[in-house]
Amino acid sequence: MPNTFKTLRFEVVDQVATLTLDNPSKRNALDAAMREEFSGVVRRVRSERDIRALILTGANGHFCSGGDLRNIATAGLDNAGWRSRMQDLHAWLGDLLTLDRPVIAAVDGAAAGAGFSLALAADFVLATPRARFCMSFLKVGLVPDCGAFYSLPRFVGVQRAKELMLSARDIDGAEALKLGLAMELHAPEQLLPRAQAMAASFVHASPMAVSLVKRALADWGAGLPALLDQEANAQALAMGSPEHRTAVNRFVNKEAPLFQWPTLP
Repeated sequence: MPNTFKTLRFEVVDQVATLTLDNPSKRNALDAAMREEFSGVVRRVRSERDIRALILTGANGHFCSGGDLRNIATAGLDNAGWRSRMQDLHAWLGDLLTLDRPVIAAVDGAAAGAGFSLALAADFVLATPRARFCMSFLKVGLVPDCGAFYSLPRFVGVQRAKELMLSARDIDGAEALKLGLAMELHAPEQLLPRAQAMAASFVHASPMAVSLVKRALADWGAGLPALLDQEANAQALAMGSPEHRTAVNRFVNKEAPLFQWPTLP
């Protein structure tokens, strides 16, 4: 059943949640109202175990144009106030980054500043040729936020992350694909259907295995001994899951696996 907010649209269909940024007057900027609504949606997704995947996308030909600069200019906060505001954002952003289910960003149009960072909070980024990614913070004398210091180097490496942050240049969909920022490039009319097909495939995946994979990869810099230990623990848990037993039985009985990655359109 769809849920309509002031700046977002949220619906769950067949165990797939879709969160659509929809604030046309601001090109889906991450203003105060959207941040509050976003926080509530992320809490809901985390609490509803029947939701097996989350799609992030934008309406009106844009993903997210970043922070609301007019609001920032008139906020009148001191250093402590800005720090507190960022910590409020980090509370729900951390919940999104550590969500134990797949997150798919479908990016069309602008993904600038915090909007770029928000796309990078997803596990998979799909884009159109007309998508525009920009770490625009330096243009207004700010540093990247919304988790970019964590996420961007994981996509492109430290040297390229520095270049993108310090140049504040635009990247189109084709370059985003080349740099590994986008996993796939699709025509605008194919973008959301592809994201939906990917998300639907996870309805038939083992929730435990998906969660364990995401948790291990979040710690990929921990070093070999720690990761091997985590691998052993994770596999022991997965071996005892009902999804594993079902999958093995289907294999033995020469039945098609329930989880199958969707073929490209």
